[in-house]
Amino acid sequence: MTNITFIGAGNMAMSLINGLCATEAEYAITVADPMTEQLANFALLPVTTTSDNQQAVFQADVIVLAVKPQVAERVFAQLELKPSQLLISIAAGIPLSALSTWTHSAQALVRCMPNTPALLGAGMSALFANDHCSELQRSLAQDILNAAGKTLWVNKETDLDAVTAVSGSGPAYFFQLMEAMIDAGVQLGLDRATATELTLQTAYGASKMALNTEDDPATLRKKVTSPGGTTQAALEVMAEKQLPQIVHAALAKAAKRSIELANEFSPE
Repeated sequence: MTNITFIGAGNMAMSLINGLCATEAEYAITVADPMTEQLANFALLPVTTTSDNQQAVFQADVIVLAVKPQVAERVFAQLELKPSQLLISIAAGIPLSALSTWTHSAQALVRCMPNTPALLGAGMSALFANDHCSELQRSLAQDILNAAGKTLWVNKETDLDAVTAVSGSGPAYFFQLMEAMIDAGVQLGLDRATATELTLQTAYGASKMALNTEDDPATLRKKVTSPGGTTQAALEVMAEKQLPQIVHAALAKAAKRSIELANEFSPE
């Protein structure tokens, strides 16, 4: 039996716990949060709830930090962790250097960058572990994050800035494209409900094709683009307006901002 404590009872904790409860693995789960109304959301789940963070982590094998980054240091000021306990941080932007300063220099740490589709079990999370994590702890971290979608490991912590730009912030890019397509459909004469259904189902179908075929997105694009057809006409406008360059610049700006936010928490 693995004892897992979640510090923070927000939506991401809920999504992970729902996923864990649906697996066949045996976990004893505790959720800690000072707000009783947040803990009330977990009343129907087989978990223990408490407002006492230190009591919650005392017997934990794994601690999942699921609080807003701005309050993380204050949370750790009230905790005493054992270096052997695995700490998984899903608090955006906090580097391992800060986490080890707030805990122990030899703390087993995994930092991960999930995204909001995790709330529906369709998330994408990238993980990075420090040298104090055992293989068992790495496996545990991956199992926990897999409960909300897919996971992958990155080779260095700085890769998480690029991950943030691509998948962490990525859902918003697709939402904006959907928004623009819906508005364009309305301008072409469709009612908004029809334009919305067409756009959302098309986005779902395109994603499913990309996930379930061996072709990469570039190949799939070419396959649905007939010479001289309507798709080519639209793509020519996107190329003329430099859509690829816009996307590259946007993701570079997001990665740069991720670095800036990490530096705000860095003890160096």
